[in-house]
Amino acid sequence: MKITIVAGARPNFIKIAPIIKAIEQAQLDGCTIKFRLVHTGQHYDHQMSTDFFTQLGIPEPNINFECNFGTPIEQTAAIMVNFEKDLLEHRPDIVLVVGDVNSTIACAITAKKMGIDVAHVEAGIRSGDMSMPEEINRIVTDSITDVYFTTSSFANNNLVNQKIPSDKIKYVGNTMIDTLYQHLDKILPPTFWSSLGLSQKKYFLLTLHRPINVDNPDKLLGLLNAIGKSAEGYTVVFPVHPRTNKILQSLKLKIDNIYFVPPQGYHEFIYLIKNAKGIITDSGGITEEATVLGVPCITMRNTTERPETVFFGTNELVGDDIEKLDIYMQNIIEGIWKKTQIPKYWDGKSSERIVSDLISIYNKKPSVEKVY
Repeated sequence: MKITIVAGARPNFIKIAPIIKAIEQAQLDGCTIKFRLVHTGQHYDHQMSTDFFTQLGIPEPNINFECNFGTPIEQTAAIMVNFEKDLLEHRPDIVLVVGDVNSTIACAITAKKMGIDVAHVEAGIRSGDMSMPEEINRIVTDSITDVYFTTSSFANNNLVNQKIPSDKIKYVGNTMIDTLYQHLDKILPPTFWSSLGLSQKKYFLLTLHRPINVDNPDKLLGLLNAIGKSAEGYTVVFPVHPRTNKILQSLKLKIDNIYFVPPQGYHEFIYLIKNAKGIITDSGGITEEATVLGVPCITMRNTTERPETVFFGTNELVGDDIEKLDIYMQNIIEGIWKKTQIPKYWDGKSSERIVSDLISIYNKKPSVEKVY
């Protein structure tokens, strides 16, 4: 069996790392399985990509399209053109895509148009918010997928409601959590830990990058001022996403207890999550990591495609309600938070289930004859 694995953005790297590790273990166990790693270059920074690939033990990609330019439509089109060429030369039995970024939808469409099966890792998640580009990517990808690997019962139900045959839905758990468990003994404090006087459970971790929160400078300024005020003397550490940094450069603001720091490597960032008093974010993936690590998490969104982090986990939604944000932050400071649990199958073995399912399905089919 031959698999092409696609990754294009930072969260993708975290999701594919344990899958590659599980494939390599299957090879050691004697399974006839090969993989080709395609990096679309959707979000590409040489230093960060190098750090992530090194820290997560991801092998050098077989090819990097370097499609980190243009509008979302231009980028999606460029990825499709490059991926078609790669598939013509290296045709697999199945293309495995992860998440919900432009690379996901671009490569899924390309593979299907070329008659190649698609497996979607993190299938079925839905926010119900069509203003999110990611929601469009999820819906379109899942409309043409052949094998659906899901993270939760909520995702399963979404797919069932979409009339997806039950035998195509594989409830395997969360590969991001596989990576988390595999690297907890490797995490380390970032370089600024001592210089900022940080210590365990004495700071808040903040991340903001979604257009609804950062594209309007006045709204972003209002959110940051509110967060700084509600933190009540606690330090707020803010690793700044490149998208957000462009807006912050125009504001030139200074809030005494908010420290703006560069994006961090995986090991450093998980260290910051694990040791935070609480987290304020608009990221989906961070809410999953916070849930497993038991860290209270406030999400600056009205909806989430990961409801399990709210129903079972440590996450709460506040949207842009400043009063609600303040209440939740005070609860965190006072040590008041809901009882939580880790969702089913978030046990560090999701990638093993994925690879086992793929071998079961595709080792029974005739393999492609073209040179891989």
